[in-house]
Amino acid sequence: MDLQRSPLARPFPDLPAIDGVTLRVARAGYKEWDRADLTFAELAEGTAVAGVFTQSACASSEVEMGREQVQQGRARALIVNAGNSNAFTGYRGREAVEQIVAQVSEALGCSGEEVFVSSTGVIGVPLPKDKARAGVAAVLGAQPCGFEDAANAIGTTDTFTKGASAAAMVGDTRITLSGIIKGSGMIAPDMATMLGYIFTDAAVEPEFLQEMLSKANAESFSCITVDGDTSTSDTVLAFATGAAGNAPLAAWDDAGADAVYAALLDVCRSLAHLVVRDGEGAQKFIEIAVSGAADDASARRVGLAIANSPLVKTAIAGGDANWGRVVMAVGKAGEPADRDRLSIGFGGIWAAKDGQPLADYDEAPVAKHLEGQDIRMDVDLGIGNGRATVWTCDLTHGYISINADYRS
Repeated sequence: MDLQRSPLARPFPDLPAIDGVTLRVARAGYKEWDRADLTFAELAEGTAVAGVFTQSACASSEVEMGREQVQQGRARALIVNAGNSNAFTGYRGREAVEQIVAQVSEALGCSGEEVFVSSTGVIGVPLPKDKARAGVAAVLGAQPCGFEDAANAIGTTDTFTKGASAAAMVGDTRITLSGIIKGSGMIAPDMATMLGYIFTDAAVEPEFLQEMLSKANAESFSCITVDGDTSTSDTVLAFATGAAGNAPLAAWDDAGADAVYAALLDVCRSLAHLVVRDGEGAQKFIEIAVSGAADDASARRVGLAIANSPLVKTAIAGGDANWGRVVMAVGKAGEPADRDRLSIGFGGIWAAKDGQPLADYDEAPVAKHLEGQDIRMDVDLGIGNGRATVWTCDLTHGYISINADYRS
């Protein structure tokens, strides 16, 4: 499948290396492509780990094992396979993961619980053990690489590599975070659909790292959608090596904790936006700001109902400010709403207020806004103080073409 670079793509940033993290890539050959498709991150002893995973009832063995492993809070390695999700593969899928874990843990002299594995790609095909074994052997002997090579190796239908970084101060100590992510289709917030990995040299206790990641996820990855479909393999892991030497953070009132969280949220939100910008067939990036809802959770659900509506998404693709479709999406969301208090706008211009179109509404500037690549939509329910922002993309013929040809 020949994929053209998304028009919403962003250049890969110059991500700083993270002390205590060594990256390597190799080609296992999970698909017929001439590129690296196996990524290995070796982590310093004592590295803390936290994770959020798909809520799919048909999760892969990698996800099931990851949920168990993350409870013990420490990690020494990460392996990511691209091209085969190893989901819906029964005992053979589990055996393949266990083989990888055993191979890596033996090489590093660590516990198998400290080796995390992710896989992404076609569902229903067992991960080939021979290719996995050879790929792991190759990557263990490969030369270290940078984040861009790693970001490229974890992709599947991605059209550009995705990364983000941020920094924070804990006292006099500078903390650095670098993250990479893959995701383009099968994107729906149930934690969100992708594989993402964030590395920091901060010293953070595992329980607090988990608390921070879960909170950041709720404001980033769980606020994006491309097509309303939740993957079997969703995983976001955060690794804190402690190499910066700061006093370990264990609670919100620790000095520097708020700064580190702000940096983590910045990285998570940047990565989430990049996934939407690479939405399959996407031509427009859409931000939907919902206000006046019963509460924040209700606002988020209303926003996602709008963002997942094919009628809304196709209207934006066609540059049509069809606010009637937004009304429809609000009404079907199953959340408290009052038709006669509802207001809808595009690009900072209200088209309808308090349940009816504005008498002096001029659609020309709105149409001009919808010609651009970055679209803003405002929805005020007028019944409370709840607010939320979600992000999505338009729905085009390109999405159909990519997914009709996905396995062929």
